[in-house]
Amino acid sequence: MDMFSLKGKTALVIGGSKGLSKGIATGLSTAGADVVISSRKQNELDAAAKDINSTTGGVVKGIAADITSVEACQELVEKVVAEFGHIDILVNGAGLNIRKPAIEYDEESWDKVTDVQIKYVFFMSQAVARHMIANNIKGKIINIASLNSELGLKNIVAYVASKGGIRQITMAMANEFAQYGINVNAIGPGYFKTEMTKVLFEDPEIVKGFLNRIPAKKIGVPEDLAGAAIFLASSASDYVVGQTIYVDGGWLIN
Repeated sequence: MDMFSLKGKTALVIGGSKGLSKGIATGLSTAGADVVISSRKQNELDAAAKDINSTTGGVVKGIAADITSVEACQELVEKVVAEFGHIDILVNGAGLNIRKPAIEYDEESWDKVTDVQIKYVFFMSQAVARHMIANNIKGKIINIASLNSELGLKNIVAYVASKGGIRQITMAMANEFAQYGINVNAIGPGYFKTEMTKVLFEDPEIVKGFLNRIPAKKIGVPEDLAGAAIFLASSASDYVVGQTIYVDGGWLIN
């Protein structure tokens, strides 16, 4: 359906070389978008771009960036615009988690997690929104929330704080940017098996507990996020503003 088509659009997917963000990038490419994936390592980006292209046949390019400064966020936007002319879709998909009890959490660990998971989500969004507003682009910004935007699970206090914040800044940015035709929404994944969560899936009892809690009786794979991402990136969601869509197999309703 045309309302889900992303042809003629350029999507910038932060963290798109692996995990959930790579699954989202693949979905956006399938829907017709030109896709730029960005993370720190160019070799990983090149391999991921080649893999996505082999699946979708679309235009996929990796641009390395370490977006842990406001200046780096702006520079990445400028590089994408210089090559593709415009950015219509931003997916803030970089991920980092450090697991330890709250009583043992140190300042360095807290800053590492919150910088990636919320601070530079905002400043990346700000840089892209400025580009969209200056060029009258009716764009889409998609943040990655989590079950932990709603829950407070043990041993990941900085991650939980960040993901709660993602839900809130999604609403706050949506409230301000909607007047420019920029939709800001979020996807909240449930339990997906990725590099970041693999330690959990090494314990059969934890996996059994997950499956008992999830009504769909399956662990998510990155491709399960593609549909929600395409919807939020496309004109089908033009009247969806400030929402978090949970893609969790039903975890939160159980």
